Amino acid sequence: MNRRGRAGGFGLPVRSLTARVRVPSLPRMSRLPFELLLALRYLRPKRSFVSVITLISVLGVTLGVAVLIIVISVMSGFDRDLRERVFGFNAHAQVLLRDGVMTDWRTWLARVETNTVVAGATPFVLGQVLVETQPLNGQPRVYAPVVRGCLPEREQQVTALPRNMVEGRFELGPRDLLVGTVFAENMGLRVGDRVTVYSWQELRRLKESHERQQPEAILPEDFTVRGIFDAGYYEFNANVVIARLEDAQELFDLGGEDAVHGLMLALRDPLQPQAAARALRRELGPAVLVTTWMEDSPLMLAVLVEKNVMLYILFFIVVVAAFGITCTLITFVVMKTREIGVLKALGATNRQVLWVFLGQSLIVSLGGVMGGMTLGLTAIAYRNEFLAFLRRLTGFELFPASIYGFDQLPALVLPQDVAIICGGSLLICLLAAAFPAHHASRLNPVEALRHE
Repeated sequence: MNRRGRAGGFGLPVRSLTARVRVPSLPRMSRLPFELLLALRYLRPKRSFVSVITLISVLGVTLGVAVLIIVISVMSGFDRDLRERVFGFNAHAQVLLRDGVMTDWRTWLARVETNTVVAGATPFVLGQVLVETQPLNGQPRVYAPVVRGCLPEREQQVTALPRNMVEGRFELGPRDLLVGTVFAENMGLRVGDRVTVYSWQELRRLKESHERQQPEAILPEDFTVRGIFDAGYYEFNANVVIARLEDAQELFDLGGEDAVHGLMLALRDPLQPQAAARALRRELGPAVLVTTWMEDSPLMLAVLVEKNVMLYILFFIVVVAAFGITCTLITFVVMKTREIGVLKALGATNRQVLWVFLGQSLIVSLGGVMGGMTLGLTAIAYRNEFLAFLRRLTGFELFPASIYGFDQLPALVLPQDVAIICGGSLLICLLAAAFPAHHASRLNPVEALRHE
């Protein structure tokens, strides 16, 4: 080479070659891998269209992850609160006889309680009645709730009703009733008021006597309101009243104190109801019908299904944001084609070039995922304050308790849900960057250096 720095027989000055192709300078003593250092250098903010696209991609991933965390946490909160309130009033499972009324319920109760999957059991009588108030002034109010007959001494083994009294005490004597808060408000009842209860058997006899044109005097039963409970769920508070087992047996004319409609069970593991039901069916025989909360409370099952469906649907938000990363890398590869050629001419392998652009995508994805997780968890923490602010601003209740049965928006952040959302989003973003990164790694250095 001569004094002017000629390169071989081509006659090209080395200075002119390096001037036309800018090779990124890297810190010499850094402990970071070469690929990550170059990816970080490429991500330095610049006043270019590519930087704007990169920022939009990060914001897209952030919003997608935040929306996923918010929605899934709210659905998990619905599931938890609904399960607690339903389990606090209803049983985990019920044992019924296929041919109708269960006679000699004590024998069946003893058999059921010996099973290891059962934590507690109690008999019940369930049916609809007609309730009429007896006000001192004004017109009486009439409603048709469901009455449930129970044994007060065994009720606490199965439900949390004895701990949910807001007025009066959980005590049931002859002709006593416990009513829900909504039912008491709608009917204008307080502790100590008396009501008239008509069973459907009494109404049927009245109808039959009218059809025979032989009027028969039907004397309904008078009951006293001894307490008001709050089950925490609107439907229970509005449509269910509690009576003694003996009084319910008389109302529905079951034919004796040993006849009930079935047994209510508390399971040791309420989240595995199907396994418990199979074990009970094997032990009790084919004459017994065992139902669980999954069949008796379809709303709870619907919440579980909706949570899973929403998880799959909302992941498409992250997929759309990942396409932004793909577009960014494609644009960047086109802009850096000559530099890729120089890197490969200097000895960079295909794998190293691949990891340069995958590292760039990884940094962008991690920034979006971490930002989305922070935004989502912050929104969950202040969700009810935000709803209260919107209520004051618009005057409209966005979350009415009369419809949903909850006073506040429930939420439950499960670590496994957050891990699935963040991990899945990161994987989607990396897969979206795989095609442009692979294309860059396969570039021919000669063709890349000719690129204009």
